[in-house]
Amino acid sequence: MEQMNEQEKRLLENISDGHDIEKGAYNIRKNGQAIQRKNSENITIETKKDTSGINIYIRENTKFEFVHIPVILTKSGLKDIVYNDFYIGKNANVIIVAGCGIHNDHHEDSEHDGIHRFFIEEGAHVRYIEKHYGEGIGNGKRILNPVTEVYLKNGAILDMETSQIKGVDSTVRLTKAELENEASLTVTEKIMTHGNQIAKTQFEVKLNGKKSSTHVKSRSVATENSMQEFISKVYGNSECFGHVECDAIIKDKARVISTPEIIANDIDANLIHEAAIGKIAGEQLVKLMTLGLTEKEAEEEIINGFLK
Repeated sequence: MEQMNEQEKRLLENISDGHDIEKGAYNIRKNGQAIQRKNSENITIETKKDTSGINIYIRENTKFEFVHIPVILTKSGLKDIVYNDFYIGKNANVIIVAGCGIHNDHHEDSEHDGIHRFFIEEGAHVRYIEKHYGEGIGNGKRILNPVTEVYLKNGAILDMETSQIKGVDSTVRLTKAELENEASLTVTEKIMTHGNQIAKTQFEVKLNGKKSSTHVKSRSVATENSMQEFISKVYGNSECFGHVECDAIIKDKARVISTPEIIANDIDANLIHEAAIGKIAGEQLVKLMTLGLTEKEAEEEIINGFLK
């Protein structure tokens, strides 16, 4: 792609989830500036006039189109903040791929804070994929703090997949959602930390509408001296269903904290929270090692399967 060197293209590939970015509408941001953009017949991307960021408009009844909004940072010492708003029309069915890749070879910290708001109209279905990735040999930290706000109208659906598997030193991830009648929110989160990395995830979901539902699933692996914290708050404000799962594997001197909070404000609210934190089971290791794998290889096989 134009205006990008090989290192930047590699970063882009790591966060694009295997999709062809040039298929559909897209906006590519590099070091705090939009460098490439393309609209489609049904999707329009506009630069915000009052602050840094973009507005994405998706026409009603748009079917099976893609929107890519990747961000890459290669400039050490840069703190990039962007506000992106998505307006998804009635009965649309689209896939939105976002994410940020940071390369930092120097001593100053590099940070990207992406604030995304989704206004999803009646009957629309959105699949949202977000990947975060960091690399580089410098002492400067790679920091990512995503904020996602979701407003789902009657019968709207959002399937959200987020992953942070490598190279992010510090992250605070906040997701807030409000659901109307028969709306549905599904979140699948995957996080791996090592070294002295810190990751904090917060979910706050308000099930306001009748027969609204949410299913939040977090899978994480914490190794070495890293620390993770998972906080979930689900408010059942009507006849609704909420299910939160937090499963974590812990190794070495790592720490994982899970704090559930479910609030039923209606007699017909059905809310469930499950949490499981533990080390890799010895029998799993033995089983794989009998197949010829070393202990380290067996651990990697288990972790990869857990985060798949």
